[in-house]
Parts: sequence; structure tokens; C-alpha cells
Amino acid sequence: MAIEAIVSDKAPAALGPYSAGTRAGNVIHVSGQLGILPETGEFAGEDVAAQTRQSLTNIKNILETAGASMANVAETTVLLDDINDFAAMNEVYAEFFEAPYPARAAFEAAAIPKGAKVEIKVVAYL
Repeated sequence: MAIEAIVSDKAPAALGPYSAGTRAGNVIHVSGQLGILPETGEFAGEDVAAQTRQSLTNIKNILETAGASMANVAETTVLLDDINDFAAMNEVYAEFFEAPYPARAAFEAAAIPKGAKVEIKVVAYL
């Protein structure tokens, strides 16, 4: 099975040697997305809510490039630089998903690239 890179100009470029997303058959893996604006390369804001909204917007745009939507997401992983920001992240997260909600794991990470407040990755199925 061939693995295809997913590239979207509506999401930030990868910060290293990885793809923003890949498709293998009917499975889409979206790499962890920071709350970075694709136009500027800067954070959408300093707070976890603004960064969560942009992270999920980036994910949505990558999925749409692959012919999918947030409704196709089966699993998410959320990394927070401070687990005390969970409620603020969760409030924004709820705006992007409807029942049946994806499975989710959320962790506090010692450090997230670029000093981000949040990083989110997803697995979706077509």
C-alpha cells in the first residue's frame, strides 16, 4: 500500500522532516498541529483557547485537502503544556466535533515545540 503525503497551503508547513498528514488506504494520519497561522508562521494567540482553535482549524484544513472532514476523525491526542488548561482547551475542542465523538487521550507534556500551549494530532478514516 502506498503512503501519500497530504500538503495544504491552508495549514503551516512542517517544522521538520515529516508530512503534515499522510494517507495510507482509507486511513489519514494528521501530524501534531500547533496553533500556528499558516499565513504568518506565528501563534494565533498566547492563550490555550486561541491556539486550540487554530490547531483544530489546521487539522480541519488538512483533512479537507485529503477529502475528509472532522466527522471522519476516530481518534485524537492532545498535548498541553499545562494540564490546568484542559477545561479551556476542551471548550474550544467541543466546537469542532459532534457525537459520536472521537476517542481521545490528553496529556501534560514537559515541552511542546516552539513553546506552544497545545498540540493536537488525529487519525481519521474515509
